[in-house]
Amino acid sequence: MATILNIETSTEVCSVSLAKHGETLFLKESTEGLNHSQLLTVFIEELFESADFDKQQLDAVAVSKGPGSYTGLRIGVSVAKGLCYGLNIPLIGVGSIDAMGHYVAENVADFYTESNENLLFCPMIDARRMEVYTAIFNKKGELTQAVSAEIIDESSFSSLLEENKILFFGNGAEKCKAALTHPNAVFEGPAKTSARFMQKLSENKFNQREFENVAYFEPFYLKDFVATIPKNKVLK
Repeated sequence: MATILNIETSTEVCSVSLAKHGETLFLKESTEGLNHSQLLTVFIEELFESADFDKQQLDAVAVSKGPGSYTGLRIGVSVAKGLCYGLNIPLIGVGSIDAMGHYVAENVADFYTESNENLLFCPMIDARRMEVYTAIFNKKGELTQAVSAEIIDESSFSSLLEENKILFFGNGAEKCKAALTHPNAVFEGPAKTSARFMQKLSENKFNQREFENVAYFEPFYLKDFVATIPKNKVLK
């Protein structure tokens, strides 16, 4: 029965949870934007303080490995690796899309109360314009279509939607509503990521000893980093 610190920084959400046997002990998160560099270490210390928990008792640190925000992922992975080095404990990497898909499939009754026969799950993380990071999961939370970057239009998922209802969710789902108008396209589920979505997967990986190499572990970016210039920096 492991006690694991879970770190989720793959989107605008900065989220940390302390979990035992995959269940939440304490959760701390902010949805106010990409200020992870300011919040993450503070949240972790506040989490330990609120839980009256000595970090020396941690069994492992789990971090969302992507895909998602390039900057957010680098911050989360850097902090996770630092903790693992300092405490000499294992590092666990959990896919951000995998965590969302598995969590919603396992807790579908919290989000969708109609018949779930032939129901599939499609988490979406925003990847600029009409592109999203996404995948397809079945009712058991099993991956049936690999994680990929997809530009969404009216033809997206058309063959799957003919035979199945698909639950679309995540911070990339809202912008896809106008394109995905098939009656079997259902937009329900969490709009934000959370460290608590990772907990069952990180517990399973701990039990199976699926650990990352702390020295060489890198986030799963899926796409190359594209720098953008803030509007107030653009020359007029």
